[in-house]
Amino acid sequence: MPDIEISFDRSRIDFRATSDVIKASYWGDGRTDEGHRRAFENSLCVGAYMDGRQVGFGRVVSDYAYFAYLADIVIWPDFRGAGIGTRLIQALLDHPELASVEGWSLRTSDAHELYARFGFVTQNDGMYMRLVREPRRLPE
Repeated sequence: MPDIEISFDRSRIDFRATSDVIKASYWGDGRTDEGHRRAFENSLCVGAYMDGRQVGFGRVVSDYAYFAYLADIVIWPDFRGAGIGTRLIQALLDHPELASVEGWSLRTSDAHELYARFGFVTQNDGMYMRLVREPRRLPE
């Protein structure tokens, strides 16, 4: 695995690159920079860096007591497959402010195997419910 630095220092996050990589992902279609600004400001964000250059990003939405939702775990295309996503996820799960959180969740259509390594299981327990609605668009 390459020498990767994981940092929760929000000031180091390259917003432009992060927003662009997420918008290019299968889940980021239709997202806006303004939406990302809001989402990042209201989340615990983490970056992965190689030689000082950002190569990955992730965030958690949480009440910091009982519930946490992993979101936007993304590795820049040229750096995928090197274990960086694993490091980001582990750093978020190990964050001291999230130590009391028992209920973690996420959505993915392609990385089930990755998350299963951390103990995540696909749910169909009759309790998990979801509302998907047509949102009002945030300004660009």
